[in-house]
Amino acid sequence: MTASLNTTAAFVPETVHKRDVFSETISGTLEGVADFPVVLRRLDGVPFYARPLAGWLARKEIRGLKAVQDIAGCPVLVRVDKTGLLRSWTSGTPLHLAKPTDPAWYRDAKRLLREMRRVGVTHNDIAKPQNWLMTPDGRAAVIDFQLASVHRKRGRLFRILAREDLRHLLKQKRAYAPELLTPAEIKMLNRKALPSRIWMATGKRLYNFITRRLMNWSDGEGTEDRIERETPALSAAWLAESRVHDVAFCTYARAAKGVGLYAFVETDLDADALRHLVREPKPELIQPVETLPRDQHGRARLDALQLVATNRLDELEVIIESDTELSETLKPIVEGRLNLTDRVFK
Repeated sequence: MTASLNTTAAFVPETVHKRDVFSETISGTLEGVADFPVVLRRLDGVPFYARPLAGWLARKEIRGLKAVQDIAGCPVLVRVDKTGLLRSWTSGTPLHLAKPTDPAWYRDAKRLLREMRRVGVTHNDIAKPQNWLMTPDGRAAVIDFQLASVHRKRGRLFRILAREDLRHLLKQKRAYAPELLTPAEIKMLNRKALPSRIWMATGKRLYNFITRRLMNWSDGEGTEDRIERETPALSAAWLAESRVHDVAFCTYARAAKGVGLYAFVETDLDADALRHLVREPKPELIQPVETLPRDQHGRARLDALQLVATNRLDELEVIIESDTELSETLKPIVEGRLNLTDRVFK
C-alpha cells in the first residue's frame, strides 16, 4: 500500500486527537498526497522522565505494525523518524459509538484476530472499545498497537495472550450484542486466564502506581480515579442548591499534568457561582448547561459528554448526524465547550 507513496514527504498536521505524557497523536496528510490520510504519534515532546517508557511503547508499536502490514483492518506503518512514527489513518466509528449488532462485524473481527495470530501478533489492549472500529463498509478494524507483542515462538504465553484477545472481543460482543453469544463464547467469557488474574492482582497495581502516583497520569482505564474520589462531595454540594438540577462528570488528559475533571452542571447559575459552592479540590472545568443530553431511560449521556470533555469533534459529528433529537441538546454544549486544547491546527 505504501509502495507507491512518497514516504519522505512532509507531514501536514490537521487535528490533535490525543495528548498525554507519553505521546501526542495527530492526524493529517503527507504533502502532495491528500487522498492518503495519516496519523503521527509524536514523541519528540515527551518529558525526560517519561522517555524510557514512551520509547518502550513506541518500539512495541513499531514491531507490531511491521508484522501486520498485510492484514485488512490494521494500520500501515509509513515511516519512523526522530519526530515519531507515522501510520495510515483508519476511517471508522469507535465501537462504543457504533455499538454493532450485525453478526457480520463480529465475524470479521474474529477474522482479523485469526490473521494477527497467524503472523504471531497479539494486540493486548482490545479490552478498550475505542481501539476497535467499524469501518464505513461495516468491517472491523483495530488501532493502537502500543502494547502489542510479536512472538517468534507460538508457545504457551502466545496462546494465552491470543486467547485473551479473543475473550476481550467477546466482552465487546456481550456489551453490544449479547444475544449473538454462543454457549462456547459465554463459557470462554467466564474463564479468565491465570496470567490475566495474576496481572490484575500484581502487575496492574505496579503499573497504576507508576502512572498515577509517580507520573500523575492515567490512561483510559485509570481516568475514573478522580470521579470516584472527588465527585460525591461535589455532587452533594451542588445538588443542595435548588437551582442546580443535575450534574455529570467526565475526565480529560492534561499534558504532563495528569487528568483533569470536567463538570457539566444543569443549572441557570454561571460558572463562577458554581465554583464558589464547592470546596477544594474543584474541577478544572465547570460548564453550566441548560439541559444535559439523556438516553431513553433519562440517564445523562456520558459517552457524548466525554467526547465534549476531550474535544473530540470528529466523533461528536457522528453522534449529532445520527441522532437528530440528541443533537438539539448537544449542539449548544459543544459550542460552549471549555476544553479548547489545540486539537485543530487549521
